[in-house]
Amino acid sequence: MKIDVLSLFPEMFEGVFGSSILKKAAEKQAVSYKVSNFRDYADNKHSTVDDYPYGGGAGMVLKAQPIFDAVEALKGQAVQTPRVVLLCPQGERYTQKKAEEFAKEEHLIFICGHYEGYDERIREHVVTDEISIGDFVLTGGELGAMVVIDSVVRLLPGVLGNVDSPILDSYSSGLLEHPHYTRPADFRGMKVPDPLISGNHKKIDEWRMKESLRRTWMRRPDLLESYELSELEEKLLSEIKKEE
Repeated sequence: MKIDVLSLFPEMFEGVFGSSILKKAAEKQAVSYKVSNFRDYADNKHSTVDDYPYGGGAGMVLKAQPIFDAVEALKGQAVQTPRVVLLCPQGERYTQKKAEEFAKEEHLIFICGHYEGYDERIREHVVTDEISIGDFVLTGGELGAMVVIDSVVRLLPGVLGNVDSPILDSYSSGLLEHPHYTRPADFRGMKVPDPLISGNHKKIDEWRMKESLRRTWMRRPDLLESYELSELEEKLLSEIKKEE
C-alpha cells in the first residue's frame, strides 16, 4: 500500500511513521509513506493557502487551488486510482469496518486541514471519503489522519505477528473483545478465571464468547442492536442479564 499525506505540518508525522508497528510495516515493505506540504503547491508569491470566506464570518478557509494541484500531482504519479480521504468533523464516523475497507486499497491520500474549513469545491471534486474520528473538533486533521492510518496499516497482510490478531480485535467481530489474562494465575490474590486454565478449549471459547457479550452489553449496548446473535449467544446474553 502507498500512503500519501497532505499537511501544513509534515514534521508531526516523523515520530509516528518512524515508530512501532508503522515503522515495522514500512521495513517489511507492506506500506510506504510520503508526507507533502501542500503549501508548496500554492501559486501565489506569498505561498498562502487560506483566504477569507465569501459572505463573511469568523476564521479562514483553505483555498481550492493548492489542494487541487497537490492531489493532481500525486495522482499523476499513481499506478492505481487512489482514494482521497478528507479529515473533518462533518465526515462519516470512522469505524473498524471502514478501516477494513481502506485496508483493501493500494493507494490512499489523506488531506489534513486547518483553519475554519475547506473550500467546498475540494469536497465536491477532489475527495472520495470524508472521515471524522469522533464528535469533537481538533486543531487540524493530522491527529485524525494518524489514527486512521494506524488502524489501516495494522490490518495489512504480514504486518502483525499473529494473523488472528486483527480478526479478534474489538469491533472486528461486531462485539467488544473479551478480557485477557497472562501469568501468574494468581496475582496478589486476584485469580485468572477457571475456564481459561482448564485446558478445555470448548469451555474457553464459551467463556470468551460470554464475556465478550457481557462487556458489549454493559459498555456498548448499541452494538447489539445491529448484531445478529447465534442461538448460543442469545442463551449466554440471557444468562448475563439475569446475573446482572
